[in-house]
Amino acid sequence: MNSGHQHRIFGRRAQEHILILASGDKVRHMTVRPWMAALAFCFVGVFSIGYLLATSYLVLRDDLIGATMARQARMQHDYEDRIAALRAQVDRITSRQLLDQQVVEDKVDKLMAQQMALTSRHGKLDNLLDRAESSGLTEKDGAPTPSSPVQSYAPDVKDKRASLSGSGIEAIEKQLASGAPADATPDNSTLAYVPAADTVGDRADRIFSKVTLSLKDVEQDQRSRVEQLTSDAGNAANAIETVLIRFKIPMPETAARKDDDDAVGGPYVEPESNDGFNNSLAALDGALTRLEAVRSTAESLPFRNPAIGKDVTSPFGNRRDPFLGRLALHSGIDFRFSPGERIRPTAPGKVISAGWTGGYGNMVEIDHGNGISTRYGHMSEVLVKVGDTVDRDDVIGLAGSTGRSTGTHLHYEVRQDGHAVDPVYFMNAGLKLATYIK
Repeated sequence: MNSGHQHRIFGRRAQEHILILASGDKVRHMTVRPWMAALAFCFVGVFSIGYLLATSYLVLRDDLIGATMARQARMQHDYEDRIAALRAQVDRITSRQLLDQQVVEDKVDKLMAQQMALTSRHGKLDNLLDRAESSGLTEKDGAPTPSSPVQSYAPDVKDKRASLSGSGIEAIEKQLASGAPADATPDNSTLAYVPAADTVGDRADRIFSKVTLSLKDVEQDQRSRVEQLTSDAGNAANAIETVLIRFKIPMPETAARKDDDDAVGGPYVEPESNDGFNNSLAALDGALTRLEAVRSTAESLPFRNPAIGKDVTSPFGNRRDPFLGRLALHSGIDFRFSPGERIRPTAPGKVISAGWTGGYGNMVEIDHGNGISTRYGHMSEVLVKVGDTVDRDDVIGLAGSTGRSTGTHLHYEVRQDGHAVDPVYFMNAGLKLATYIK
């Protein structure tokens, strides 16, 4: 009996668990399988074990959170330091750029001042060089006065930033505009200050140094040429004065100084500038003024040949008179002329006699100042009258054989203080002055 009872229990099938869900009129049920229960139990167990392990780890290792927070704080401080360094770098770059800009502006102002100085000299140089050229000054090698090269140093000013000798300021601006920026932003990998290899200020220093040296060379060349012209003008004036002194002609600068000091005055004011170049210009102006004075005096005197290429038929001095046959003084020089040839004076002056004059026949006498006059005799026709002012290119009469004459010729006579002198002396002096007078 007992064995049968046990057999019935062992063979009994376990009843399934049913989960009933009711919602209003709806009733749902779900059979809970043993494997579902086992799966849910395992999930809850694993989650509980993981939670317990994590909690235990955090509790046991609480310094991990502190380390993480410290690392985050260090990273924040590093970023703040980097930002501060970058800001400082930007400030340095900005300050350097401002300094470079100020340096460039100062140097441009200096260059503009030098340019304006060169420009102000242009008018003075132009006037002085024109005067030197008209005075016939030449270089030592005989070349004409180098007016063009000297004048070309003076820049053509169109505005404040006009070109220096062609393209000075424009070239500077182009060179400053080219190239890399003044400073480059440093790499984020380093916070150290990295200076730029080449800044605007450095390039400006090099450029302005070259331009300044070029301007100094130009000024030195100008100064050398002005000094050379001053020396040439002084030498020419001395050569002319030597000739004038030999003929006892008073020096024109003596009278000029007296006239300059007559009826002048005014308060004393310091000169505009006292630099060496302006002093050299003043010296050149004085030398040219002196040269022009003595040159004008020399050009007003009869130092030229009245009959270039003509034969001399009778020189100055004692000779046998062609009509009386005895010794007599010939007070001039006779030149062979063809009938009707034009006769021109040897220097400008004023006609003081024109017409028939005894043995001279038709004669013209011209006063040249300083007690010197010239006479032109035996003309067939006189073309001027007393009081006329004549120049060297004017025709005063036609060659003939009037008066005491044996044939067509020109009797040329030079008188100083009323006394006849040998015209050859004047003509020889004219040959020496040929390079100084026209």
